[in-house]
Amino acid sequence: MGDDSAFSIQHSALNLEVEVKFLAGDLTAVRQKLLDVGAVVKAPRVLERNAVLDTADNELYAHDKLLRLRRDTAVTLTFKGQVAEDALSEAKVREELEVKVDDFDTAVLILNRLGYFPRKTYEKQRETFRLGDVEVTLDEMPYGDFVELEGPEAAIKAAAAALGLDWNQRLLTNYLALMDKVKAYYNLPFDDVTFDNFRGLTISVADVLGGAF
Repeated sequence: MGDDSAFSIQHSALNLEVEVKFLAGDLTAVRQKLLDVGAVVKAPRVLERNAVLDTADNELYAHDKLLRLRRDTAVTLTFKGQVAEDALSEAKVREELEVKVDDFDTAVLILNRLGYFPRKTYEKQRETFRLGDVEVTLDEMPYGDFVELEGPEAAIKAAAAALGLDWNQRLLTNYLALMDKVKAYYNLPFDDVTFDNFRGLTISVADVLGGAF
């Protein structure tokens, strides 16, 4: 029993996602800074399409959990648990479990049979870098551009400093929660975060957040 418990604790720790986001004014400048400080490209820019699945009464959302199918160069099934309440952490910490699947549509059908159905869609253009122990992604969302840092917290803070990102301006939220704020601020008639939905709209996330990061 003791060995199984130790394995469970270790396994859980290995699946913790520790990350922060920053609103970016100029992703081209951030990309150049990444190269200047020795970051390497881990994955080239690619369009991601994400389907968020939930029960009919949005049980996962109500408990701050996420079930997602992502399609880019592969198909990935992801579960994210509740954000951990850690008074010592200055980043967002939550459990993240991921597995590759072969077929997006069949995966959706399997999840449908289990009571989970597509509820929202969101897209992004993403380029991924590696800077030491930190994964840095440059994310072009339909409503704005962001830099996301994921890794050990101390390394994240060091990477943010190396990139000239103001730690006090970090965001500890996700893109769907930001979409909720954008939708309310601009009174948008849609929920899906797609480039088609935002085409022709002028959106300022900084205005939405009101400088309160």
